Amino acid sequence: MKAMVLAAGQGTRLRPTTDSTPKALVPVAGRPMIEFALLLLRHYGICDIIINLHHLGDQIENRLGSGQSLGLKISYSREPQLLDTGGGLLKAKTFLQDGAFIVINTDALIDVNLAALVDFHVRMNAVVTLVLRPDERADEYGSMDIDSSGRICRFLDSVSPIAAAGAIRKLMFTGVQVLDPKVFDYMEEHAGMRKFSTTRNTYPRMLASGERLYGFYFDGFWQDLGTVERIHEAEQKLQEDRARLHFV
Repeated sequence: MKAMVLAAGQGTRLRPTTDSTPKALVPVAGRPMIEFALLLLRHYGICDIIINLHHLGDQIENRLGSGQSLGLKISYSREPQLLDTGGGLLKAKTFLQDGAFIVINTDALIDVNLAALVDFHVRMNAVVTLVLRPDERADEYGSMDIDSSGRICRFLDSVSPIAAAGAIRKLMFTGVQVLDPKVFDYMEEHAGMRKFSTTRNTYPRMLASGERLYGFYFDGFWQDLGTVERIHEAEQKLQEDRARLHFV
């Protein structure tokens, strides 16, 4: 199985640090931020990884190189213009199209069982499986609903044509997902746009078409690393053993 780590963002909420350092290399608990995603993938035997680059991308490539020092095989997808999540994935299609693959946001610090996630994706015969978590701020981040089987029945403002089964839970996306190459069929129409979003453009269309989008329920440790305050919060939790990462 292959994976993509999304690292092209400009990290505007982390300025002025990100004026000279890409977000992926901003230190968190003594490691560059992106290393947590890479170590999580390696722990589950996923070593063939592509990273998209834009803002100060040369620094990321110079730091990580081929990935050999981490026991990984790293490729890069360079984006002279920022392509957003959908455009970035579509640009990396040749690398990812052989089978189901994992996508992780650089700024999502999470201790999720990727083996269990992939098993769930396969059992549900899903095209898209998003790792979702409960959060009182779900609407602020962009919430979605899953039914008792885990199938997504509302995605942002889109509602599935498939009737929900059982109780509904409102959750938020963690930044970790498993995708089948079929998602690229829904991206091709946006190819002329170059820059487009999976969450705003691709997934709502898939949901409306009745595709099998599922949510993998997760209530373990997760931390957004998008701001200085949230990085400090994560570091404090790790330092005080209020959170532990089994893959580090």
